[in-house]
This record gives sequence, C-alpha cells and structure tokens, in this order.
Amino acid sequence: MADMDDHFETTDSGASSTYPMQCSALRKNGFVMLKSRPCKIVEMSTSKTGKHGHAKVHMVGIDIFSNKKYEDICPSTHNMDVPNVKREDLQLIAISDDSFLTLLNEGGDLREDLKVPDGELGDQLRSDFDSGKDLLCTVLKACGEECVIAIKTNTALDK
Repeated sequence: MADMDDHFETTDSGASSTYPMQCSALRKNGFVMLKSRPCKIVEMSTSKTGKHGHAKVHMVGIDIFSNKKYEDICPSTHNMDVPNVKREDLQLIAISDDSFLTLLNEGGDLREDLKVPDGELGDQLRSDFDSGKDLLCTVLKACGEECVIAIKTNTALDK
C-alpha cells in the first residue's frame, strides 16, 4: 500500500490559468494565448473557406507582459486557449533601493514582490512618486505572471 503522508508545498483553487474558446468567437482587444504567451488581440482577419477547407482566422497579438508581437493562424472551428486575466489597482506606498514596490491592496495587505516596470512607465512612476504624488498602480495577472502595466494619480484621498 502507498504511504498516506503526502506533503504539498502550496495550495490553490486548482483553477486553470486558461480556458478554451472557439476561434470564431474571439474578438479584437480580447485576450488569447499565442505561442504559449498571454496576448491582447490587436488585429484579426478571417479568410474564406476553400473548396473543402475551413475558414481560417489570422490573429496578431501583443504579449501583455513583454509587448512582443505574435501571430497565429487557426481554423475558425478550432478552440484556442484564452488566459484568465485579472486586473487590480494597488496603492503605492514605497519604492525600495533594489527597485521593488511596496503596494497596498484594498484588503489592507502589503505586497513587496513586484519590481518597478522597465522603460518609460518605470521612469514616470519613480518621478511621480518622488514628487510626492499619491499613485495607484494597475497590476495585470495571468498565467502565473504579474506586472504593473499602468499608473494613475489616486483621487480617492481628495474626497
């Protein structure tokens, strides 16, 4: 008989990070998995069916984390994976010396596991925070990855 002392490191709801959707049901500005990366659809076109073939859907998507462009062609009747994308606004409390953000969620819990984004957004975030603005960071989460995709001034405190 097998031992009954299994040890599990982590627990979660067991929900999949993606769900299937028929190609023809996908829409522009929606999300889809292209080349195993979560992407936002920026361009879509459908070709006519051939004599015996299926209509084909040509999709162009931008990776939501790296901003790389991906393309794919799929028969319209086939299923494609769609990532479960979660968006959350967190209040920025501090920026550490090693570029990690201290964020506060609506439940009052602190998070210190997200880095300052690279490029223009990261520069703007640092300069706005240094000038004393109260900022909200929009965090996108999909397929086990998270990153800050936008910042805005927190107007809730003015009221």
